[in-house]
Amino acid sequence: MIRVGINGYGTIGKRVAEAIALQDDMKVVGVVKTRPNYEALSALKKGFDIYIPREKEKEFIDKGVGFKGFIEDLLEKIDIVIDATPGGVGAKYKSIYEKYGLKMIFQGGEKAAVADLSFNSFVNYEKALGARSVRVVSCNTTGLVRVLWVLSRINEIESVRAVIIRRGADPKEIDRGPINSLVLDPPSVPSHHALDVKTVLGDIDIETVAIASPTTLMHMHVLNVRMRNNVSKEEIIEAFSRTPRIILVDSSRTGIKSSSEVIELARDLGRKRYDVYENVIFKDTIYVKGREVIFVQAIHQEAIVTPENIDAIRALSLIEKDPWRSIEKTDKSLGILSGEIR
Repeated sequence: MIRVGINGYGTIGKRVAEAIALQDDMKVVGVVKTRPNYEALSALKKGFDIYIPREKEKEFIDKGVGFKGFIEDLLEKIDIVIDATPGGVGAKYKSIYEKYGLKMIFQGGEKAAVADLSFNSFVNYEKALGARSVRVVSCNTTGLVRVLWVLSRINEIESVRAVIIRRGADPKEIDRGPINSLVLDPPSVPSHHALDVKTVLGDIDIETVAIASPTTLMHMHVLNVRMRNNVSKEEIIEAFSRTPRIILVDSSRTGIKSSSEVIELARDLGRKRYDVYENVIFKDTIYVKGREVIFVQAIHQEAIVTPENIDAIRALSLIEKDPWRSIEKTDKSLGILSGEIR
């Protein structure tokens, strides 16, 4: 049983903690909180032990929020640490994790250099076997890498041009919105997403543009992929349909043509917090002409990297050497779908 500690119990950390609790080969020893807020109370109610920075002791005591010990106490008890702290903070903790001889999993908010490799379950699980550290790439990068990996298995990719319509903020981030605008984010080409994709897929010809929009629900990607040779629409649909963590939505049949309707479907399916772990490809948008492939997909920024974190634990700890067995086990535990929604 792999013992896991999670530094940060926010958007990513709490989802990963609950996903670990569903596995039979790993367990959460504790989570780190720096504020005695509602998320700390939620962690306690879910049975997760809380560990805190020493300098926060009085604040937690004054607020009456219990804790098990300090960060150092947690690091002594675990095999792997998942750093789910805000972007840039994880790099500052790295030397502390190394002091305790821990395996480390960082998130996409960190620079690629923080870890041995940038990780995606489909692409480089085997390279991550036994590694000291990996960085699970961001939500947008995870969404792009998954579908580009699928297309590369059909035919060599010549180029990728993508427009990323980003959510303006996560639902709880009240200090970041609302905005009544579409904002170039950044006002340059490429956005950082193209560079991040290359940390996983290598020297692929990809350029991206990102636009922040006034929504909290999901990202949308518009992809234009040029293949080396001609492909057919049937090939593309069949490949996406048989790939885990990718679902196709037929808008003409289901009526789903927006991110809000995808979220509503997740609610209706009983998904906790309406989490969508899958790439949601709008089947009706798949356009193929010769070597050109165009389609639109929706990416849930809060949840999509959760299964990759679980697979990364197995890869680093060597408890499962076959990527597809880990993917299958993770997906079954989380109820992750594939194929077409009918």
